[in-house]
Amino acid sequence: MVNLILVGIVVVVLLFIISGIRIVKEYERGVIFRLGRLVGARGPGLFYVIPILETMVIVDLRTVTYDVPSQEVITTDNVTVRVNAVVYYRVLDPEKAVTEVVDFRFATSQIAQTTLRSVIGQAMLDELLGERDKINLKLQQIIDDATNPWGIKVSAVEVKDVELPKEMQRAMALQAEAERERRAKIIRAEGEQQAAMKLRDASEIMMVSKGAMMLRILQTINDAAADQNTTILLPIPMELLEYFKVNRREKEEE
Repeated sequence: MVNLILVGIVVVVLLFIISGIRIVKEYERGVIFRLGRLVGARGPGLFYVIPILETMVIVDLRTVTYDVPSQEVITTDNVTVRVNAVVYYRVLDPEKAVTEVVDFRFATSQIAQTTLRSVIGQAMLDELLGERDKINLKLQQIIDDATNPWGIKVSAVEVKDVELPKEMQRAMALQAEAERERRAKIIRAEGEQQAAMKLRDASEIMMVSKGAMMLRILQTINDAAADQNTTILLPIPMELLEYFKVNRREKEEE
């Protein structure tokens, strides 16, 4: 009976000693508390935690991807939009992450949501749609400054989707269509202006050179003659009319 008791005591002692063995992975750290006081962070690898006297909180050091839920925000120009984003952060100081805030994951998520609403609410719709990088950088700086006392490093913040009201989508579509029509009219007008300038230059050349006018007439006749069903009426050359005019004047003088 005594031997069984001794064996039982030995087994309990061994289990008590073995229960203090801890293994922490490469991407983890174990924050140790001894009788409620912070001892420090340990790991990675194998180490011993004194049972009852010491407790350990494991902190993951890998980058966390947090998907911020869609937030309904009113921009500076009074447009209601729904915006969501993604935040990338990681723990740099596991001791602060455990001692400075109750739950650093929940706290970081709340800071991300409130900051997203605040920054988008101070921006214009055009800035939100056209200057996404600028807004992302501003979000990253604000959230990183807020979480820095907790030992958290925010590496990036990206605005994912911007959902506009259907009325605004139709208005933007009409605006884009009007802009395309305006550009098309400008291009056509510029083309007509260039064509008019070329015609003016050509007319000036033909006014100086009568041979050029005749060559143009002949070219036009040649183009029209390509169609066999076309009837061509040849005009009297201008040079021939001038010849008759000169002969008549000479006869009158006689």
